[in-house]
Amino acid sequence: MRLEGRRILVTGGAGFIGSHLVDALTEENPASIEVVDNLFLGREANLGEARRRFDKLKLHSVDATDGPILRELLRRERIEVVYNLATKALGYSFADPGDAFHVNTVIAIHLLEALRAGVIEKLVHFSSSEVYGSARTVPMAELHPMVPHTPYAAGKAAADLSVGAWRAAFGIKVLTIRPFNNYGPRQNQGLYAGVVPLTMRRLLRGESPIIQGTGSQTRDFIYVGDTARIAVELTKREELSDSVVNVGTGAEVAIRDLIKRICRIAGYDGDIDSEPARPGDVSRHCADIAALRVALPGLRFRSLEEGLRMTWEWYRSTES
Repeated sequence: MRLEGRRILVTGGAGFIGSHLVDALTEENPASIEVVDNLFLGREANLGEARRRFDKLKLHSVDATDGPILRELLRRERIEVVYNLATKALGYSFADPGDAFHVNTVIAIHLLEALRAGVIEKLVHFSSSEVYGSARTVPMAELHPMVPHTPYAAGKAAADLSVGAWRAAFGIKVLTIRPFNNYGPRQNQGLYAGVVPLTMRRLLRGESPIIQGTGSQTRDFIYVGDTARIAVELTKREELSDSVVNVGTGAEVAIRDLIKRICRIAGYDGDIDSEPARPGDVSRHCADIAALRVALPGLRFRSLEEGLRMTWEWYRSTES
């Protein structure tokens, strides 16, 4: 599907991955981009770059879980393509597990119903590698069992199962993107922060970084700009309109090694503190990206070293 001239809506578009996706979409010359974000963790400032590039960008500060409001917006703006990224952070699922689960499922169902009713033409649903739980086989292919460890992950898995059920029952087609661990500028650095912004912020404040658990747990880290670019390119592949695609790099990095890399970039050679393991933490993640490489031949990723340096410079500039 060509995105040029299309009317696009992004739920969660003022968030971390969402705002980078909006940046990437501005380069496709769409007719309009509508962002729906209740600003729970998203920030209007995250859309600053996109607004400078694209004057037909609108932010709607509403909650996508409100079905009537979402449906009215889809109809009023004559939306053709929806990217669904609205969620609440994994860490939030320990504060309010029911709400974390609910957000991930109900928005997906609202959009599946909009697709079934012909209100929209295409839905690109963002899942998460967290649906897999800890790796049972490495690398983790799209058919890896879903064994979620947290209410957040359970909600994501339930949304994915809903996509499959609506597909089987009603014949609709949905592209499901399953990102692994994203990092980069604009990642939430406050409540529910991930390991990269948490470590960088501590170093910028003159505090020691922290390793939770043994630090041997691994993740497949991908620079957020790469994820955004890949999501746009996957949307254009009509043969993938009814597919699930992992988006990662295919390389796993231990958390302790990641933190040591960040310390080197920051010029820090002090102590690294330890804390107990985070509840529900998965022990190993590494994406099988064979399907992604077939879909996008010649795909290149920003190296972890370069991506971390760019991220460090961004966080350092925001602290000054």
